[in-house]
Amino acid sequence: MTWDLSKLYAGFDAPEFLNDVEALKRSADAAVEQARALEVSVPGLEAVIRASEKLMTLTIKVMSFTYLTMAADANCEAATAAYGRLLPYMTRLEEANSALSAKLGQAEDLDALIEKSALLKAHAFMLKKLRRSAKHVIDPALEPTVLKMQMTGGSAWERLRDQLDANHTVDIEIDGEKKALPLSAVRGMANSPDAKVRKSAYEAELAAYPKLEIPMAACLNGIKGEALTLCELKHFDSVLDMALDVSNMDRATLNALLQAMEESLPMFRRYFKLKARMLGYTGGLKFYDLFAPVGKMNAEYTPEDAREILIREFGAFSPRMANMIGRAFDERWIDMFPREGKSGGAFCSGVHPLGISYVLTNFEGSYGSVGTLAHELGHAYHNECMRDVPVLMSDYPMPLAETASIFNETYLAQSILRQADRETRIAILEQQLCDAAQVIVDILSRFLFEKEVVERRADTTLSPRELCDIMLSAQKKTYGDGLDPEYMHPYMWACKSHYYSTGVHFYNFPYAFGQLFAVGVYALYEKQGAAFLPVYEQLLRSAGSGDVRDVAAGVGIDVADVRFWRAGLKVFEDKLNELEALADC
Repeated sequence: MTWDLSKLYAGFDAPEFLNDVEALKRSADAAVEQARALEVSVPGLEAVIRASEKLMTLTIKVMSFTYLTMAADANCEAATAAYGRLLPYMTRLEEANSALSAKLGQAEDLDALIEKSALLKAHAFMLKKLRRSAKHVIDPALEPTVLKMQMTGGSAWERLRDQLDANHTVDIEIDGEKKALPLSAVRGMANSPDAKVRKSAYEAELAAYPKLEIPMAACLNGIKGEALTLCELKHFDSVLDMALDVSNMDRATLNALLQAMEESLPMFRRYFKLKARMLGYTGGLKFYDLFAPVGKMNAEYTPEDAREILIREFGAFSPRMANMIGRAFDERWIDMFPREGKSGGAFCSGVHPLGISYVLTNFEGSYGSVGTLAHELGHAYHNECMRDVPVLMSDYPMPLAETASIFNETYLAQSILRQADRETRIAILEQQLCDAAQVIVDILSRFLFEKEVVERRADTTLSPRELCDIMLSAQKKTYGDGLDPEYMHPYMWACKSHYYSTGVHFYNFPYAFGQLFAVGVYALYEKQGAAFLPVYEQLLRSAGSGDVRDVAAGVGIDVADVRFWRAGLKVFEDKLNELEALADC
């Protein structure tokens, strides 16, 4: 199953695409001039918003078509060429945004102006955030040059990394036959019920990374070096502060989250050692066994099976979601299977002007693959709930972006648990703990890794060996004796695309936030039942309309209180206690 992007355009040579690209160019140039000439008044701001809505609609359509094509086929020359042509227009949008921010930073009466217009009230958070961001605007004399250099700097390094990853094949022997498989397919073997397959895939993957470690390290050094320069130009104290600003999140919230995560490490190490015993050995878990299935839930699922399960289970929660899932399958919003040239992992990309979301997965038939679909379609449901939100308010920060996806994963698992026999219960509980460990323990290792890389990159470039050493150190600090020190993964820095994002640095802690926040939201659903659905949908609708703390407070959650995060982690401790009682070891 591949997705159908013709809903956007028939191709890169289609008149509709070419016309929209030209319209985008004209509109981006006009937006810069409009922002620079803006008179901060109700009519002036309303005119800017109306023009920006049209511009954002164009941007989403042409960039989505280009990005999604590249994700499914990194070797598509037409997409790569289009992306190169579009980048200058994206820099013009940033110039317009900066000019508007600078103007609003000088407007002392902005709050009063907003109260005079329904249109401005609907965009109040956006306008106030632009005013708040005025102190982080790059000097207008420097910004055009800086943005142009980013196109041949960080953005180019990011594209190179994606191409290296998508085209990287791994030599592996399976059942006596030597094959060269895409990296995504080999990584998918970590879910195999066969320990020999998992071990072979892990060893083959590690053996393959030295072939591209030098260019991968160059990409990472280039991107983090650029981040440090931008941090200075934008007057942020650190790259982490810059990331928190993008996330609409404050330090108090992050510190409370990190404290709870660190406190939970002994519990998760207990889980890793339990899983090792369940797999037949003592001591720390081997890295290649992190995703090993346990229990008797090793059935193979087809896409048709997944469709039936997801519609049935989520239909009981939200008929609207069930209808959307049916559409996603029937109308080919989903690109399902791994292949050479396709990005690894999974993601969901909403196309607000069309009211649909495209989902990429690398489905390999396990229950985990069904859970991944549930996760990504949770993102799609979030977008569905925002269909009538103004396009300029439809973007929401990373910490809240995982709310609906993790809620879906939790809901699906709990639905199956209610009717599960002992072996199935073991499998589901272990899967839940496995997923939680990834977004608590592994994410914390990624946070520590990136923090040290950014600090050291300020003084020097880092070699592949140094990056591997930093990665292993971060894994030892977080996994501790829960992992076998002889079987770790020094190349996770090359494996994970998140480190190479130029738009979002520290693309890690938001996942932990999302995991535990969604657990807290799910607890509210368990208390309130069907009455919670409209509250939940309103929460999703509001995700782009306030700072993270304020949005969470809307459902009675204080995310700056460490006790909230501890309560979420207690849920997983309870699951571990139950798994220990069920396990025969």
